[in-house]
Amino acid sequence: MKRYGDIRGDGGSNIVGQVEAQQARLASRLDAVRFVVAVVSGKGGVGKSALTANLAAALARDGWRVGALDADLNGPSLAKMLGVRGAKLGVGADGIEPPVASCGVRVMSMDLLLPSDDAPLAWQAPTAAESQTWRGSMEANALREFLTDTRWGELDALLLDLPPGTDRLAVIAALLPRLDGALAVTIASDVAQLVVRRSLTAARDARAPLLGLVENMAGLFPGADVAQMAEAAGVPFLGRIPFDADLAGAADAGTPFVITAPERPAARALTDLASSVRQSLETARR
Repeated sequence: MKRYGDIRGDGGSNIVGQVEAQQARLASRLDAVRFVVAVVSGKGGVGKSALTANLAAALARDGWRVGALDADLNGPSLAKMLGVRGAKLGVGADGIEPPVASCGVRVMSMDLLLPSDDAPLAWQAPTAAESQTWRGSMEANALREFLTDTRWGELDALLLDLPPGTDRLAVIAALLPRLDGALAVTIASDVAQLVVRRSLTAARDARAPLLGLVENMAGLFPGADVAQMAEAAGVPFLGRIPFDADLAGAADAGTPFVITAPERPAARALTDLASSVRQSLETARR
């Protein structure tokens, strides 16, 4: 990105001025996006990124113009799952031109900027004592730059794949001029549901409209009923995505499962989820 040095923390003297200018550009950029949606889980290992990739592909297949931002800077996976890993980024006066997946989704991810497969993302703090505070600040700045400097163009939906952590939605909500919805993902595991409950509370605290809760990898894990949990939390239950081992294989191959095996129960459930999300967003906009 054109200010990648600033992301690493080694550039920029007028921080406040830069942030204010970025916020103005971001608001202008998102004027061309109808809906901004965060996909959250709170806990890792629930298949949230694969669900995001397939949701994006299903929406695009149904005629929507879709972008997907991988907001997991330290463990990015969307570029791989959507088949654009290794794509070269074009840089113009108006920002970065994101690669377009074969399913039509525009993708931006830190994975597209790292120099090699084994290169971790390093945050260069002034001192070791400041590393945690510095890292949080730099991550927020990096996400702001991804959102602002990417030439998303006119989109019907921009999906934000958030990393694990119940605080992540609050961070992204604070960066955005608006957030049109949050989709929560969990599995039937009691531990995962404990964490996602906290994510639902965090979403309410951030005043992010909750589109609903979806159970992923249904049938694989024992635990409490996710539909009952959604009802108790006062959140719409958007359905169950059956476990299918081939869905992971499709993610590894870089082609969403809804494209490669649309007739399979998991793919049909993902397609139904896309329809529910689309309807919820359209209804709320009226």
